[in-house]
Amino acid sequence: MDGVRIDTWLWAARFFKTRGLANEAVSGGRAHVNGARVKPSKDVRPGDTIELSIGEVRWTVVVAELADKRGPASLAAALYVETADSIASRERQVTERRLVPPPAASAGARPTKQARRRIEAIDRRTGRER
Repeated sequence: MDGVRIDTWLWAARFFKTRGLANEAVSGGRAHVNGARVKPSKDVRPGDTIELSIGEVRWTVVVAELADKRGPASLAAALYVETADSIASRERQVTERRLVPPPAASAGARPTKQARRRIEAIDRRTGRER
């Protein structure tokens, strides 16, 4: 095998659940091969460097082996080697996400009936209207 389409390889390496999603990501410019934006039909070869953005996560991997069929995760992990910078960057992003709570977490839940009555009682005493 001389080369494999990048969308097929990304799907076989389990970066995307379907080949269609891989195709959309490459078409949308979220995948670069050797620093250049590519089309889904671009062939990748062993030794090529792929920079990939999936959501907020950025991957930089080197193609180790080629595959055009999806296999088990253990074989998919052998298709690429992630660079040390990419691993460090992803770990840093994970720790940052853990430290910052999601925006909805600070909002809290709706007040219960009892809490709402207390709020209304305070409002009546202070003469405040809602």
